[in-house]
Amino acid sequence: MKKELLKQIIRDFHVTPLPALKLKRRTLQVPVDTGKIITLVGVRRSGKTSYLFNLIEDLLNKSVPVNTVLYVNFEDERLNLKTEELDLLMRSYQELYPDIQLEECYFFFDEIQNIDGWDTFVRRIYDKGMKNIFITGSNARFLSREIATALRGRTICYEVFPLSFHEYLNFKGIVPDVNSTKSIAHINHHLVDYLKNGGFPEVIDYDAPLRNRVLQEYFNVMIYRDLLERYEIKNLPALKFFLKRILSSATKLISVNNIYNELKSSGFKIGKSQLYENLDACVNIYLAQILRKHTKSPVDRELGDKKIYAIDNGLLNSLDYKFSDDTGKALEQVVFLELRRREQEIYFYKDKSECDFIIRHGIEITKAIQVSVAMSDEKTRKREIRGLTDCCNEFGLQKGLIITRDSSEELDLNGIKISIVPLFRWLLS
Repeated sequence: MKKELLKQIIRDFHVTPLPALKLKRRTLQVPVDTGKIITLVGVRRSGKTSYLFNLIEDLLNKSVPVNTVLYVNFEDERLNLKTEELDLLMRSYQELYPDIQLEECYFFFDEIQNIDGWDTFVRRIYDKGMKNIFITGSNARFLSREIATALRGRTICYEVFPLSFHEYLNFKGIVPDVNSTKSIAHINHHLVDYLKNGGFPEVIDYDAPLRNRVLQEYFNVMIYRDLLERYEIKNLPALKFFLKRILSSATKLISVNNIYNELKSSGFKIGKSQLYENLDACVNIYLAQILRKHTKSPVDRELGDKKIYAIDNGLLNSLDYKFSDDTGKALEQVVFLELRRREQEIYFYKDKSECDFIIRHGIEITKAIQVSVAMSDEKTRKREIRGLTDCCNEFGLQKGLIITRDSSEELDLNGIKISIVPLFRWLLS
């Protein structure tokens, strides 16, 4: 009976129009012919499943026969497969299409972590010559570093984040023209919404009350499924206090020791080591991200100062952490997330002055970036320029970048060329 059900699921996918035909495209480029298992990881509801459908649509546009594409969503409640039954999937497909060689097929396994022993199954079919395998998983049981261990060098991981601003405009049906005054005004109008409401695909067209309710539900799922269930965290009140503290500190230095003392003075009983584990868990499920201070010593970088960033501005604002009125934080958050999307190795610089972001390639620092709402206030202007030029001098850089809300200017200070650019122009570059 289960085999017949699998045949029905496989065949239904082949005779039903792709949902991807109704979905917008993402800018993330994932190859389909690497000979490696492609794994998509990222925060919940960021669009991993939709991206699988985009890849399938690309294959069909290249005249790949739909019958050679096997897509299975393992969250389908009808399946309820056990480890030893995973082979039924392959046998069911072969009985449906006996003339198609499995080596010629493309396998898309969505939420496969729901089956115990999935990694053994995927490794085995890969080693038998089925190289076109694409998988996604939720954060509760499927973390990127665990994938690397489970699949032992057979996989390439790609991160899927909430929408970039370019994708956000695309989802809104807007084609930006950065050389048109009318278009720039339109772009900046939507940038205000993006800075406040974030980029989770499902909610970009929702009104504020519904959007906030949905984003709050995302957050609750992360707490109860990804943190409590996955990490078996027992102290829920302490966890909620901890999450509120780190998320309200977005873009700032984070001190687990200070949070521990606050919890202790409030009557919570929790070990400091548990708080460090909670922080690691938040990073693993993509709820928050850590930015380390750059030092010459890798050990010092790991143990030294850290800043915290949230995965999405809209998620922060839905939780009422008084974040929406701070445009400076919102800008810095957006720049950080965009750098992560661009797969940059990022640190911050802090000595006598500070620089928000430095980009490292190999052993060299190649870029320095400062973020400021405006440069009109003289005190702010001096502070931001000093932090940037000090950083450039430290690493021998001849150029620096300051990203602002809407300022545009070119400076040359003691041989260092500083470009001041508006956020929209940098995001769309």
